[in-house]
Amino acid sequence: MGKNYVDIENDRGETLRYRKHANGRGLIAHGAKVHPDALVEAGAYVEPGVQVAAGARIGRGAWIEPDAVIGPEAHIDAHAHIGSGAAIGPRAHIGVRTHVGTGARVPGGALIGDDEIIPDGENVMTDRRGLRLAA
Repeated sequence: MGKNYVDIENDRGETLRYRKHANGRGLIAHGAKVHPDALVEAGAYVEPGVQVAAGARIGRGAWIEPDAVIGPEAHIDAHAHIGSGAAIGPRAHIGVRTHVGTGARVPGGALIGDDEIIPDGENVMTDRRGLRLAA
């Protein structure tokens, strides 16, 4: 049986230890809190201070930066990038390759499409169906 962690050096020369999540084998940094019922697919990175709630799904190649919060049953598609301190509400869906900026807020039930950019600090507005409203 192989080891259940990986050590990776960051841009500042610090070594961070990531454990492989039991449900999906994605990499979870020391200091992140990921519910055991969440799915973190292989190739996804969850950084220190992140909180991932029950039923959330983090797709292959997604990157969740430090101190972000992923709500219950939220779905982060493959190769999405969630910025530091961002908050994704319950049952929100973030599309493939979408970038959610630092400190941005996506409400529960929101549907954010593929290849979109949510600017730093933006509070996303949605209609009753959860679809994002244009600015």
